[in-house]
This record gives sequence, C-alpha cells and structure tokens, in this order.
Amino acid sequence: MKKKLYIRMTVISVAVMLITMTFTAGIFYNLFKQQVMEDLRTHAHILTTTEAVLEYIEKDFDPKIDNLRITVIDAKGDVQYDSNADIGSMDNHGNRPEVHDAIENGEGQAVRKSNTLDRNTYYYAEKMSSGQILRVAKEAGSIWQFCIKILPFLAVELLMVVAVCIIAARYLARKIVEPIELMAQNLDKEESTETYKEIQPFMDKIHCQHKALKKSAKMRQDFTANVSHELKTPLASISGYAELIETGMAKEKDIRHFASEIHKSANRLLSLINDIIKLSQLDVMDHKMDTQPIDLSEEAVSCVDMLQMNAEKHDIQIMTDRIEENCIIDANQEMIQEVVYNLCDNAIRYNKPNGHVWVSVYREEDKVILRVKDDGIGIPEKEQKHIFERFYRVDKARSKKTGGTGLGLAIVKHIAEQHHAKITIESKPDVGTTISAIFIHK
Repeated sequence: MKKKLYIRMTVISVAVMLITMTFTAGIFYNLFKQQVMEDLRTHAHILTTTEAVLEYIEKDFDPKIDNLRITVIDAKGDVQYDSNADIGSMDNHGNRPEVHDAIENGEGQAVRKSNTLDRNTYYYAEKMSSGQILRVAKEAGSIWQFCIKILPFLAVELLMVVAVCIIAARYLARKIVEPIELMAQNLDKEESTETYKEIQPFMDKIHCQHKALKKSAKMRQDFTANVSHELKTPLASISGYAELIETGMAKEKDIRHFASEIHKSANRLLSLINDIIKLSQLDVMDHKMDTQPIDLSEEAVSCVDMLQMNAEKHDIQIMTDRIEENCIIDANQEMIQEVVYNLCDNAIRYNKPNGHVWVSVYREEDKVILRVKDDGIGIPEKEQKHIFERFYRVDKARSKKTGGTGLGLAIVKHIAEQHHAKITIESKPDVGTTISAIFIHK
C-alpha cells in the first residue's frame, strides 16, 4: 500500500507540475507577444511623427541595428518602400489584415509566417497623416521556438520539482500509512491507536470491530467447548448404564434404577439440544418473525397454572401477584411463552425449600412489564452481569442437580432483543431475585 501510494503521489505531482509549466509557458508567451506588439506600436508612433519619414528611413535607418523591418504602403496597397526586400518583387499588400485595418481604422496588427522572410513575424501598421501606411515588423519566433529557448530552464526546474516531489511523496506516504501499520501491530491492545483526527473515527471503528470479532470468536469457542462438555456428560451416563445392563453386570433390582437414570439423562440431553436449536434460530432471525397482539397477562397466568405441579415437587409455591388486564404487546406468541416459562422455571430451580415465586404483569405509561420475583438463594452482585451468558451458572453443582442447561436466561435475553424489550435484574444472596422484562405496550 505504501509503495502504491508513494508512486501515485509522485506521478500526480509530476503531472500537475507539467501541466502548470505548460500553462505558465503559454501565459508567458502571450505576455511576450503583447510586449512585442507594444514595442512595435511605440516604434511606429515615433516614426509617423518624424518629418520626412521616407527620407529618414533611407538615410539613417539600419535594420541590422534596429532589428526592425519597415514597410511603407500607399492607400491602394502598393509597397513604396521595404527595408528588407526588393519592392519590385512584392505584391499588393492591401489585403494584408494589418494593412487593411490601418486603412480602415487607422491601425492594425497581425502575427503570421512571412512569405518573404519565411519566418513567424509580428506586424503593426499605422496610418500616417499623408494617407500612407507605415508598417513595422519584428521577428519573434513561434511558441515552439519560445519553449525551445526556455526548455533548459524548464528541464532543470522540472528535475528539481521531481526530486522534491519524490522526497515529499515518500515522507507523506510513510506518515499516512504509519498509523495504520501501528494499529495493525497493536490491534490486540485494549486502547485504540491515536492518530490524525481526520482518520481517528476510522481507526476506532476498525479497533472496535476487531474487538467484537475476537469476542465473537471466543464466544464461539467457549460455546463449542461447553456444548461438547454438556452433551458428553449425559451421553456418558446413558452409555455407562446401558453397558451395565447389556453385559448383565446390573442386578435385577438395579435395572429399574438404571433405566430411570438413562431416562433422566436422555431428557436432559433432549432439553439441551432443544435449547441449542432455539438459540441458533434466534441468532439468525434478525427481528424477522411472525407477530400478533398478545395479552401478556393471560400468558403469565397460563404459565403459573402449568408450573404448579413442578413447583410442588420442589416444595415451592408459585402464584400470581399483580395481574392487570389488557396488557397487550405485539410479539411472537411462542417466544413470549418461552420467556415466561424460563423465568418462572429458573425462579423455581434456584429457590430454597418452602420458597415462593410471584409473577406480575402490569403497565407503566407506554410499557408492559413482566416481573418474576422469588425469595430464593439470590445472585452475588459480581455474577449478575454474566447470568445471561450461554452455559453460565452461578452454582454449577446445583444446576446439574436441578437439571438446568445454563441456556434458559440466554434464550430470554435473545428473545427480548428480538422484541426490542429490556431485561433488568435485582438480586441479593439469600434474599431473592427479581427479573423484569419490559415491553412496549401496543
């Protein structure tokens, strides 16, 4: 990149310089022409005010010294005198632009290639008081001749400019690319590399994206490792019990117990696979889902009724606390049922014997709030920011004992994001936990 930038900056600089020099040469040539014409006008004016012009020209004028060509033409266009050529061989000059303009307007000028001298010549003609036309001419060369004369100076100047451009382009290319190279070397650092304020947002964006990619890659690695571990545990249990039964090592009285353990491990495996599939579907959904008006109060009441038996098994009382009518949200019904179920199920699993779970649904301004409160084991403050991560468990031993997959709250978080809802948590160890899902009221 640095080499390309350096070459392009050099080429652009040289090209701009060549264009500038070309325009400069053209401007100077035009100024030069104006100056030549002004000099010719001055000479003509001096000569026309001189008495006995022809007599003066014939006696005192030397074209070699004065570097001028003087021609006197009558009103009909016939040449009466020329300081550089034999008038006998010259045709009528009445049709020459400068002579014609002088006859008509008193003065005229032109630049052309002289048929007589075969060179580019500047002409200026002025009408005298006698009616004759006095024309003065001077050889000045064309723009190409002008450029050839100044070419050595232009070449030296161009070489100097090219040298400066090469040095400047190398320096600028290095300075421009240097922050990017520095950032590439320090991408893994926490802080973004400081650089010019014009490209700082670009650098910050790249650094932020790199951190996000690293975090995403680590999450995928952790997820894969966790999935492998979580699947391995129930599969090992199923395989072990099945092998004992197959080889006949299991006693008759133990077969029923082994079958029960196989059944529990299979259910755990099935629950884990279902949760993984749900998370995978939520990851690719990108807010594209079928929605309809749903009464969140009805879903909460239905879930509490469904979990009564499960709560009794754990010596937990689950009940509705504050249920308001007409708490309508625009949502996917299956996903909302999943949110209510997972929050209530977690409150039951991580509770204490003879504990309680209260489920509330109510409105606050334009929001509908689902709140699940328990008086269970609670969550330490330092652990609260992690509980929505996949496979994260505050108490791993308790989770395995109660059959939790560690994905329930991760699913809740993803569903809430799909519905543009907000999840909040308040918890204290041995006091209880309150988790709220805040939806927009339809």
